[in-house]
Amino acid sequence: MGRPPILPVDKKLGLVVRVISGELTAAEAAREAGVSEQSVSNWRRQFIEGGRTGLAGEAGKDTEEASRLAELTSENAMLKTMIAELCLELRKYGRSTVVRPPQPRGRTRPGRLVN
Repeated sequence: MGRPPILPVDKKLGLVVRVISGELTAAEAAREAGVSEQSVSNWRRQFIEGGRTGLAGEAGKDTEEASRLAELTSENAMLKTMIAELCLELRKYGRSTVVRPPQPRGRTRPGRLVN
């Protein structure tokens, strides 16, 4: 038996709503759509979980995270531009942008060995 074609979301939604409302059983909806009863039960479960997530306000977290990510991406681009401009400015005045570790000044003595 081959795999049935993928149903559009609207058709799945219509079947799930009819099953939840009691208009159809899962078996009847499966026969109507040409899929297994298990598929209809999975759609119903996914529908209910999605509704629970939405009511819990967890969907808003995704929106907040997306806006925060966009804000950070924008800030990152601005900072990269600023660093590039400062490097160009340093080059313009003949200063190197390579960071060197500080060198000791004056006369230094080697460290004392301790037993």
